[in-house]
Amino acid sequence: MCEAKRKVTVIYCCDNELALYRKTQSFNINAYGDMIIPQEFKRGKTIVAVCEGDIDVINSVGDKLVNEY
Repeated sequence: MCEAKRKVTVIYCCDNELALYRKTQSFNINAYGDMIIPQEFKRGKTIVAVCEGDIDVINSVGDKLVNEY
């Protein structure tokens, strides 16, 4: 039997850094329908958001939306 998975994009920052990162990955879903993010993925990170599917972030903290004035 195949385990159910959910594809998400995790937005996070690493410990001792202010930069934001993102990673799209599929995680297992338990018998109750809850998604399980493994400890080895979470280690050394602060998770800011978990978004359904593969997303494109077009602007984040510190980014300039428009370069020309």
